[in-house]
Amino acid sequence: MISLALKYLFSRKRQSLFTLLGIFLGAAGYVTISGFFVGFQTYLVEKLVNNSAHVFIQARQEFLEPHTLDKAFFKNEFNHAFWKSIPAGKKDYARIEKPQEWFLRLKADPRVQAYSPQMSAAGLFSKANASVSATLIGCLPNQQAKVSTIASNMIEGNFSDIGAGGNRIVVGKELLKQLGAKLYQTINITVGNNAPVPFKIVGYFESGNRQADLQAYGALSDVQKVKHTLNTINEIHVRLFDYTFASKMADTWSTISQEKIESWDTRSANILSIFTVQTIMRYLVVAVIMLVAGFGIYNVLMMTVSQKLKDIAILQAMGYEASEVKTLFLAQGLILGVVGAFFGLIVGYIICRYLQTINVTTGPMRGTRGSGTLQIALTFAIYAQASLLSILSAVTASYLPARSASKLNPIEIIRGGVE
Repeated sequence: MISLALKYLFSRKRQSLFTLLGIFLGAAGYVTISGFFVGFQTYLVEKLVNNSAHVFIQARQEFLEPHTLDKAFFKNEFNHAFWKSIPAGKKDYARIEKPQEWFLRLKADPRVQAYSPQMSAAGLFSKANASVSATLIGCLPNQQAKVSTIASNMIEGNFSDIGAGGNRIVVGKELLKQLGAKLYQTINITVGNNAPVPFKIVGYFESGNRQADLQAYGALSDVQKVKHTLNTINEIHVRLFDYTFASKMADTWSTISQEKIESWDTRSANILSIFTVQTIMRYLVVAVIMLVAGFGIYNVLMMTVSQKLKDIAILQAMGYEASEVKTLFLAQGLILGVVGAFFGLIVGYIICRYLQTINVTTGPMRGTRGSGTLQIALTFAIYAQASLLSILSAVTASYLPARSASKLNPIEIIRGGVE
Protein backbone atom coordinates (compact mmCIF):
# COMPACT_ATOMS: atom_id res chain seq x y z
CA MET A 1 0.00 0.00 0.00
CA ILE A 2 2.79 2.46 0.94
CA SER A 3 4.81 1.63 -2.18
CA LEU A 4 1.77 2.21 -4.38
CA ALA A 5 1.02 5.50 -2.60
CA LEU A 6 4.61 6.62 -3.20
CA LYS A 7 4.34 5.63 -6.86
CA TYR A 8 1.28 7.85 -7.28
CA LEU A 9 3.01 10.76 -5.54
CA PHE A 10 6.13 10.44 -7.70
CA SER A 11 3.99 10.39 -10.82
CA ARG A 12 3.32 14.09 -10.18
CA LYS A 13 6.65 15.17 -8.73
CA ARG A 14 6.31 18.93 -9.15
CA GLN A 15 2.86 19.18 -7.56
CA SER A 16 3.85 16.84 -4.75
CA LEU A 17 6.99 18.88 -4.11
CA PHE A 18 5.09 22.17 -3.85
CA THR A 19 2.57 20.55 -1.54
CA LEU A 20 5.39 19.16 0.57
CA LEU A 21 6.93 22.62 0.68
CA GLY A 22 3.70 24.08 2.11
CA ILE A 23 3.59 21.54 4.94
CA PHE A 24 7.30 22.02 5.53
CA LEU A 25 6.88 25.80 5.85
CA GLY A 26 3.90 25.33 8.15
CA ALA A 27 5.80 23.05 10.53
CA ALA A 28 8.98 25.15 10.47
CA GLY A 29 6.95 28.35 10.91
CA TYR A 30 5.02 26.95 13.85
CA VAL A 31 8.20 25.80 15.60
CA THR A 32 9.95 29.13 15.04
CA ILE A 33 7.03 31.41 15.89
CA SER A 34 6.02 29.33 18.91
CA GLY A 35 9.61 29.12 20.10
CA PHE A 36 9.88 32.90 19.99
CA PHE A 37 6.53 33.68 21.61
CA VAL A 38 6.68 30.94 24.25
CA GLY A 39 10.26 31.95 25.02
CA PHE A 40 9.10 35.54 25.52
CA GLN A 41 6.24 34.40 27.73
CA THR A 42 8.58 32.22 29.80
CA TYR A 43 10.97 35.14 30.13
CA LEU A 44 8.21 37.46 31.26
CA VAL A 45 6.81 35.03 33.84
CA GLU A 46 10.31 34.38 35.19
CA LYS A 47 10.85 38.12 35.44
CA LEU A 48 7.57 38.62 37.29
CA VAL A 49 7.94 35.57 39.51
CA ASN A 50 11.67 35.57 40.25
CA ASN A 51 12.35 39.29 40.50
CA SER A 52 9.75 40.16 43.10
CA ALA A 53 7.30 38.84 45.67
CA HIS A 54 4.37 36.56 44.85
CA VAL A 55 1.73 38.06 47.16
CA PHE A 56 1.34 41.73 48.07
CA ILE A 57 -0.44 42.81 51.25
CA GLN A 58 -1.29 46.51 51.27
CA ALA A 59 -3.10 48.97 53.48
CA ARG A 60 -6.81 48.44 52.94
CA GLN A 61 -9.03 50.47 50.66
CA GLU A 62 -12.71 51.27 51.11
CA PHE A 63 -15.23 52.74 48.75
CA LEU A 64 -16.61 55.94 50.20
CA GLU A 65 -20.17 55.70 51.46
CA PRO A 66 -22.48 58.38 52.91
CA HIS A 67 -21.38 57.75 56.51
CA THR A 68 -17.70 56.92 55.86
CA LEU A 69 -16.58 60.43 56.81
CA ASP A 70 -18.81 60.89 59.85
CA LYS A 71 -15.86 60.67 62.25
CA ALA A 72 -14.39 63.78 60.67
CA PHE A 73 -17.38 65.79 61.89
CA PHE A 74 -18.73 63.99 64.97
CA LYS A 75 -17.18 62.30 67.97
CA ASN A 76 -20.37 60.36 68.66
CA GLU A 77 -20.73 57.38 66.36
CA PHE A 78 -24.53 57.80 66.40
CA ASN A 79 -24.39 61.20 64.70
CA HIS A 80 -24.35 61.25 60.88
CA ALA A 81 -23.68 63.83 58.23
CA PHE A 82 -26.23 64.24 55.47
CA TRP A 83 -24.74 65.09 52.09
CA LYS A 84 -26.27 67.16 49.35
CA SER A 85 -23.88 65.37 46.99
CA ILE A 86 -22.89 61.90 48.23
CA PRO A 87 -19.06 61.46 48.28
CA ALA A 88 -17.62 58.89 45.90
CA GLY A 89 -14.28 57.22 45.34
CA LYS A 90 -11.88 55.24 47.50
CA LYS A 91 -10.49 55.85 50.94
CA ASP A 92 -6.88 54.72 51.22
CA TYR A 93 -5.53 53.86 54.63
CA ALA A 94 -2.00 54.96 55.47
CA ARG A 95 -0.97 51.77 57.23
CA ILE A 96 -1.60 48.08 57.70
CA GLU A 97 -3.59 47.48 60.84
CA LYS A 98 -2.07 45.00 63.32
CA PRO A 99 1.04 44.05 61.29
CA GLN A 100 2.31 41.81 64.10
CA GLU A 101 -0.62 39.47 63.51
CA TRP A 102 0.41 39.23 59.88
CA PHE A 103 4.02 38.48 60.84
CA LEU A 104 2.91 35.62 63.10
CA ARG A 105 0.58 34.26 60.41
CA LEU A 106 3.30 34.36 57.76
CA LYS A 107 5.93 32.77 59.99
CA ALA A 108 3.58 29.88 60.80
CA ASP A 109 2.57 29.22 57.18
CA PRO A 110 4.78 26.45 55.67
CA ARG A 111 4.05 27.75 52.14
CA VAL A 112 5.72 31.09 52.88
CA GLN A 113 9.41 31.28 52.07
CA ALA A 114 10.02 34.87 53.20
CA TYR A 115 8.28 38.19 53.75
CA SER A 116 9.35 41.81 53.85
CA PRO A 117 7.52 44.69 55.62
CA GLN A 118 7.71 48.01 53.77
CA MET A 119 6.80 51.65 54.01
CA SER A 120 6.56 53.13 50.53
CA ALA A 121 5.88 56.74 49.64
CA ALA A 122 5.71 58.91 46.54
CA GLY A 123 8.31 61.62 46.79
CA LEU A 124 10.08 64.39 44.93
CA PHE A 125 13.77 63.64 44.44
CA SER A 126 15.87 66.73 43.77
CA LYS A 127 19.49 67.63 43.15
CA ALA A 128 20.56 71.09 42.06
CA ASN A 129 18.15 72.05 39.27
CA ALA A 130 16.88 68.52 38.58
CA SER A 131 13.69 67.15 40.17
CA VAL A 132 12.13 63.73 39.60
CA SER A 133 8.93 62.22 41.02
CA ALA A 134 9.69 58.69 42.14
CA THR A 135 8.88 56.10 44.80
CA LEU A 136 10.84 55.80 48.03
CA ILE A 137 10.63 52.34 49.63
CA GLY A 138 11.64 51.71 53.20
CA CYS A 139 12.51 48.11 54.03
CA LEU A 140 14.64 45.75 56.08
CA PRO A 141 17.39 44.96 53.52
CA ASN A 142 18.05 41.41 54.70
CA GLN A 143 14.37 40.50 54.40
CA GLN A 144 13.82 42.43 51.17
CA ALA A 145 16.69 40.53 49.54
CA LYS A 146 14.82 37.28 50.24
CA VAL A 147 11.64 38.30 48.40
CA SER A 148 13.18 40.03 45.37
CA THR A 149 16.34 40.12 43.26
CA ILE A 150 17.17 43.69 44.22
CA ALA A 151 20.47 42.66 45.85
CA SER A 152 21.68 40.81 42.75
CA ASN A 153 20.63 43.73 40.52
CA MET A 154 23.09 46.08 42.19
CA ILE A 155 25.59 47.64 39.76
CA GLU A 156 27.53 49.66 42.32
CA GLY A 157 27.46 49.36 46.11
CA ASN A 158 25.79 46.77 48.34
CA PHE A 159 22.08 46.70 49.02
CA SER A 160 22.71 45.82 52.66
CA ASP A 161 24.47 49.18 53.19
CA ILE A 162 21.11 50.94 53.65
CA GLY A 163 20.57 48.87 56.80
CA ALA A 164 23.12 51.00 58.66
CA GLY A 165 20.62 53.85 58.68
CA GLY A 166 21.69 57.46 58.57
CA ASN A 167 19.52 58.27 55.54
CA ARG A 168 21.31 56.07 53.03
CA ILE A 169 19.60 54.95 49.84
CA VAL A 170 20.21 52.90 46.73
CA VAL A 171 18.50 54.17 43.60
CA GLY A 172 17.52 52.76 40.22
CA LYS A 173 19.77 53.51 37.27
CA GLU A 174 17.04 55.49 35.49
CA LEU A 175 16.44 57.65 38.55
CA LEU A 176 20.18 58.27 38.92
CA LYS A 177 20.36 59.26 35.24
CA GLN A 178 17.42 61.67 35.39
CA LEU A 179 18.78 63.34 38.51
CA GLY A 180 22.23 63.64 36.99
CA ALA A 181 23.59 62.35 40.30
CA LYS A 182 26.59 60.19 41.09
CA LEU A 183 27.47 57.61 43.70
CA TYR A 184 27.99 58.97 47.24
CA GLN A 185 26.36 62.30 46.42
CA THR A 186 23.55 63.69 48.58
CA ILE A 187 20.09 64.43 47.22
CA ASN A 188 16.94 65.82 48.84
CA ILE A 189 13.68 63.88 49.09
CA THR A 190 10.37 65.58 49.82
CA VAL A 191 7.39 63.46 50.84
CA GLY A 192 3.99 65.19 50.92
CA ASN A 193 4.05 68.56 52.68
CA ASN A 194 7.02 67.63 54.85
CA ALA A 195 10.35 69.41 54.67
CA PRO A 196 13.03 68.04 52.27
CA VAL A 197 15.29 65.42 53.85
CA PRO A 198 18.86 64.79 52.65
CA PHE A 199 19.75 61.20 51.63
CA LYS A 200 23.12 59.86 50.56
CA ILE A 201 23.30 57.59 47.49
CA VAL A 202 25.39 54.55 48.45
CA GLY A 203 24.60 52.39 45.41
CA TYR A 204 22.46 51.95 42.32
CA PHE A 205 20.76 49.02 40.62
CA GLU A 206 19.36 48.04 37.23
CA SER A 207 16.43 45.64 36.92
CA GLY A 208 15.69 46.06 33.21
CA ASN A 209 12.27 47.50 34.08
CA ARG A 210 12.19 51.27 33.57
CA GLN A 211 9.44 51.80 36.13
CA ALA A 212 11.27 49.76 38.77
CA ASP A 213 14.48 51.64 38.00
CA LEU A 214 12.73 54.88 38.97
CA GLN A 215 12.54 53.70 42.59
CA ALA A 216 14.82 54.11 45.58
CA TYR A 217 15.28 51.93 48.66
CA GLY A 218 16.19 53.06 52.13
CA ALA A 219 16.10 51.68 55.65
CA LEU A 220 12.56 51.17 56.97
CA SER A 221 13.17 53.38 59.99
CA ASP A 222 14.57 56.22 57.84
CA VAL A 223 11.55 56.26 55.53
CA GLN A 224 9.17 56.08 58.48
CA LYS A 225 10.81 59.21 59.89
CA VAL A 226 10.50 61.01 56.55
CA LYS A 227 6.77 60.24 56.47
CA HIS A 228 6.34 60.91 60.19
CA THR A 229 4.81 57.45 60.58
CA LEU A 230 7.04 55.73 63.10
CA ASN A 231 6.51 51.99 63.71
CA THR A 232 4.04 51.68 60.84
CA ILE A 233 4.12 49.92 57.48
CA ASN A 234 1.81 50.07 54.47
CA GLU A 235 2.91 46.96 52.59
CA ILE A 236 4.14 43.40 53.18
CA HIS A 237 5.68 41.53 50.27
CA VAL A 238 5.47 37.75 50.53
CA ARG A 239 7.49 35.16 48.62
CA LEU A 240 6.23 31.57 48.40
CA PHE A 241 8.01 28.29 47.84
CA ASP A 242 5.57 27.61 44.99
CA TYR A 243 4.34 30.71 43.18
CA THR A 244 1.40 28.81 41.62
CA PHE A 245 -0.36 28.99 45.02
CA ALA A 246 -0.21 32.80 45.04
CA SER A 247 -3.69 33.46 43.66
CA LYS A 248 -5.33 30.91 45.96
CA MET A 249 -3.54 32.24 49.04
CA ALA A 250 -4.38 35.84 48.19
CA ASP A 251 -8.07 34.91 47.92
CA THR A 252 -7.95 33.00 51.21
CA TRP A 253 -6.22 35.79 53.10
CA SER A 254 -8.67 38.35 51.67
CA THR A 255 -11.53 36.53 53.43
CA ILE A 256 -9.91 36.92 56.85
CA SER A 257 -8.50 40.42 56.51
CA GLN A 258 -9.56 43.90 55.46
CA GLU A 259 -6.21 44.58 53.85
CA LYS A 260 -5.91 44.78 50.06
CA ILE A 261 -4.23 41.54 48.97
CA GLU A 262 -3.08 40.78 45.42
CA SER A 263 -1.20 37.91 43.82
CA TRP A 264 1.56 38.51 41.28
CA ASP A 265 -0.63 37.39 38.36
CA THR A 266 -3.52 39.66 39.39
CA ARG A 267 -1.18 42.63 39.69
CA SER A 268 0.29 41.79 36.26
CA ALA A 269 -3.01 40.94 34.56
CA ASN A 270 -2.55 43.56 31.83
CA ILE A 271 0.87 42.21 30.95
CA LEU A 272 -0.23 38.58 31.00
CA SER A 273 -3.16 39.38 28.69
CA ILE A 274 -0.57 39.79 25.94
CA PHE A 275 -0.09 36.02 26.04
CA THR A 276 -3.60 35.40 24.74
CA VAL A 277 -3.07 37.78 21.81
CA GLN A 278 0.27 36.16 20.98
CA THR A 279 -1.21 32.66 21.08
CA ILE A 280 -4.03 33.67 18.74
CA MET A 281 -1.55 35.31 16.37
CA ARG A 282 0.71 32.30 16.07
CA TYR A 283 -2.21 29.93 15.53
CA LEU A 284 -3.65 32.21 12.85
CA VAL A 285 -0.33 32.42 10.99
CA VAL A 286 0.14 28.66 11.03
CA ALA A 287 -3.53 28.09 10.14
CA VAL A 288 -3.11 30.16 6.96
CA ILE A 289 0.02 28.23 5.97
CA MET A 290 -1.63 24.88 6.69
CA LEU A 291 -4.75 25.92 4.80
CA VAL A 292 -2.70 26.71 1.70
CA ALA A 293 -0.85 23.41 2.06
CA GLY A 294 -4.17 21.59 2.52
CA PHE A 295 -5.52 23.00 -0.73
CA GLY A 296 -2.31 21.86 -2.40
CA ILE A 297 -2.80 18.31 -1.14
CA TYR A 298 -6.44 18.35 -2.19
CA ASN A 299 -5.58 19.49 -5.73
CA VAL A 300 -2.72 17.02 -6.14
CA LEU A 301 -4.81 14.04 -5.02
CA MET A 302 -7.87 15.07 -7.04
CA MET A 303 -5.66 15.29 -10.12
CA THR A 304 -4.22 11.90 -9.26
CA VAL A 305 -7.73 10.46 -9.03
CA SER A 306 -8.70 11.92 -12.41
CA GLN A 307 -5.50 10.69 -14.08
CA LYS A 308 -5.44 7.25 -12.47
CA LEU A 309 -9.01 6.22 -13.15
CA LYS A 310 -8.07 3.08 -15.03
CA ASP A 311 -5.46 2.17 -12.42
CA ILE A 312 -8.11 2.52 -9.71
CA ALA A 313 -10.51 0.37 -11.74
CA ILE A 314 -7.85 -2.30 -12.15
CA LEU A 315 -7.19 -2.29 -8.43
CA GLN A 316 -10.87 -2.74 -7.69
CA ALA A 317 -11.12 -5.49 -10.31
CA MET A 318 -8.18 -7.22 -8.55
CA GLY A 319 -10.22 -7.33 -5.35
CA TYR A 320 -9.38 -4.02 -3.64
CA GLU A 321 -12.26 -2.93 -1.43
CA ALA A 322 -13.54 0.65 -1.49
CA SER A 323 -12.06 1.15 1.98
CA GLU A 324 -8.64 0.03 0.71
CA VAL A 325 -8.81 2.49 -2.19
CA LYS A 326 -9.71 5.22 0.28
CA THR A 327 -6.78 4.16 2.50
CA LEU A 328 -4.45 4.37 -0.53
CA PHE A 329 -5.19 8.05 -1.03
CA LEU A 330 -5.23 8.81 2.70
CA ALA A 331 -1.79 7.20 2.84
CA GLN A 332 -0.55 9.70 0.25
CA GLY A 333 -1.73 12.57 2.41
CA LEU A 334 -0.17 10.94 5.46
CA ILE A 335 3.19 10.54 3.69
CA LEU A 336 3.19 14.19 2.65
CA GLY A 337 2.29 15.23 6.21
CA VAL A 338 4.93 13.08 7.90
CA VAL A 339 7.75 13.97 5.50
CA GLY A 340 6.86 17.69 5.49
CA ALA A 341 6.59 17.77 9.29
CA PHE A 342 9.90 15.88 9.73
CA PHE A 343 11.97 18.32 7.67
CA GLY A 344 9.98 21.29 8.99
CA LEU A 345 10.82 20.35 12.58
CA ILE A 346 14.51 19.99 11.76
CA VAL A 347 14.73 23.36 10.00
CA GLY A 348 12.59 25.00 12.70
CA TYR A 349 14.95 23.66 15.37
CA ILE A 350 17.98 24.99 13.48
CA ILE A 351 16.37 28.43 13.15
CA CYS A 352 15.53 28.48 16.88
CA ARG A 353 19.09 27.51 17.75
CA TYR A 354 20.36 30.33 15.57
CA LEU A 355 17.99 32.83 17.19
CA GLN A 356 19.37 31.79 20.58
CA THR A 357 22.79 33.05 19.50
CA ILE A 358 21.57 36.57 18.72
CA ASN A 359 23.06 38.92 21.27
CA VAL A 360 20.55 41.16 23.03
CA THR A 361 21.99 43.37 25.75
CA THR A 362 18.80 45.34 26.39
CA GLY A 363 15.11 45.06 25.74
CA PRO A 364 12.31 42.69 26.71
CA MET A 365 13.80 39.54 25.17
CA ARG A 366 17.11 39.65 27.00
CA GLY A 367 18.09 36.29 28.50
CA THR A 368 16.89 35.82 32.07
CA ARG A 369 20.10 34.31 33.34
CA GLY A 370 22.46 37.04 32.23
CA SER A 371 23.28 35.32 28.93
CA GLY A 372 22.42 38.44 26.92
CA THR A 373 20.84 36.34 24.15
CA LEU A 374 17.28 35.79 22.96
CA GLN A 375 15.33 33.31 25.04
CA ILE A 376 13.74 30.82 22.61
CA ALA A 377 11.63 27.87 23.80
CA LEU A 378 12.62 24.39 22.62
CA THR A 379 9.98 22.44 24.51
CA PHE A 380 8.74 19.03 23.39
CA ALA A 381 5.15 20.29 23.35
CA ILE A 382 5.88 22.75 20.52
CA TYR A 383 7.36 20.02 18.29
CA ALA A 384 4.57 17.60 19.13
CA GLN A 385 1.94 20.23 18.27
CA ALA A 386 3.70 21.10 14.99
CA SER A 387 3.83 17.42 14.00
CA LEU A 388 0.20 16.84 14.89
CA LEU A 389 -1.03 19.94 13.04
CA SER A 390 0.99 19.09 9.92
CA ILE A 391 -0.12 15.46 9.74
CA LEU A 392 -3.72 16.21 10.69
CA SER A 393 -4.08 18.94 8.06
CA ALA A 394 -2.53 16.68 5.40
CA VAL A 395 -4.78 13.72 6.18
CA THR A 396 -7.87 15.94 6.44
CA ALA A 397 -7.15 17.52 3.05
CA SER A 398 -6.76 14.08 1.46
CA TYR A 399 -10.07 12.76 2.78
CA LEU A 400 -12.33 14.14 0.02
CA PRO A 401 -10.13 12.86 -2.86
CA ALA A 402 -9.87 9.48 -1.06
CA ARG A 403 -13.64 9.34 -0.64
CA SER A 404 -14.15 10.27 -4.28
CA ALA A 405 -11.76 7.54 -5.43
CA SER A 406 -13.42 4.88 -3.26
CA LYS A 407 -16.84 5.56 -4.81
CA LEU A 408 -15.74 5.09 -8.43
CA ASN A 409 -17.44 2.27 -10.36
CA PRO A 410 -14.77 0.13 -12.10
CA ILE A 411 -17.16 -1.12 -14.77
CA GLU A 412 -18.10 2.43 -15.82
CA ILE A 413 -14.42 3.43 -15.87
CA ILE A 414 -13.44 0.51 -18.13
CA ARG A 415 -16.39 1.22 -20.46
CA GLY A 416 -15.36 4.86 -20.57
CA GLY A 417 -18.36 6.15 -18.68
CA VAL A 418 -16.23 8.21 -16.29
CA GLU A 419 -13.97 10.93 -17.61
